[in-house]
Amino acid sequence: MKRILLTLEYDGTAYAGWQRQITGLAVQQVLEEALSSACGHPVTVTGASRTDAGVHALDQKAHFDTDSTIPPEKYPFVLNTLLPPDIRVTDGREVPADFHARFLTSGKIYTYRIWNARHGSALRRNTHWHIPVPLDEAPVRRALETLPGNHDFAAFQAAGGTAKTTIRTLHAADLDIHGNEWTLTVSGEAFLYNMVRIIAGTAAEIGQGRLEPDAFARSFETLDRLSLGMTAPAHGLELTRVFYPDKAFTDPAALRWHDDASPVVIPKAINGYLTNN
Repeated sequence: MKRILLTLEYDGTAYAGWQRQITGLAVQQVLEEALSSACGHPVTVTGASRTDAGVHALDQKAHFDTDSTIPPEKYPFVLNTLLPPDIRVTDGREVPADFHARFLTSGKIYTYRIWNARHGSALRRNTHWHIPVPLDEAPVRRALETLPGNHDFAAFQAAGGTAKTTIRTLHAADLDIHGNEWTLTVSGEAFLYNMVRIIAGTAAEIGQGRLEPDAFARSFETLDRLSLGMTAPAHGLELTRVFYPDKAFTDPAALRWHDDASPVVIPKAINGYLTNN
């Protein structure tokens, strides 16, 4: 039996999220059905991130076990003939039997996109949150500067979150603006439920003057969800990168497994991106 790690990207528009469920079609279900067909036996996959309905992924990771003779590097070619065009497998590799796609992550990058124009964009309707009123850049940038570091992000967790602790470390919260497109990139060790969408929704309300630029900083003291802005729509969010320490691929037993509250290593941030070096 071999353990295989897949890298995949997907447009989450048509799906009820990553995780298999009875209320709608999930990315996990579609991938498992394709893998079961390809491998000739039932396959269950474990993903690195349980993205919500409508959320996209550029670098989702998922592992599974199989006795199939398909070479690991051939899985993208096999699966992409079986998957719908809004789900693509881009890489396959064999990993140690005790590797875990979720519990051994060392960091993630999420991207949130806003289309700030009077009229919506036909081509960006599934990937950008359309905000038709002008946003003020300066206060948003001041607010984002307060996010990096180790804080209690209790106010940034939506109802339904199950994390054992709300302490998190963010490495960067960067804003890039090109014309009408606002791109928010957030990198950190681990994230609470809807945390990035709450950051994006709050940033938008700061940009509209509805909240002060110190809203994030004050929320670390109040720990009150009501002190922050709305939860931004899911379709603007993308899981951009998932990181693992090098030992995850050579000696997973040497690493401490964790839930979302306790990452195994602390990556360094370089220009807003994470590295395990």
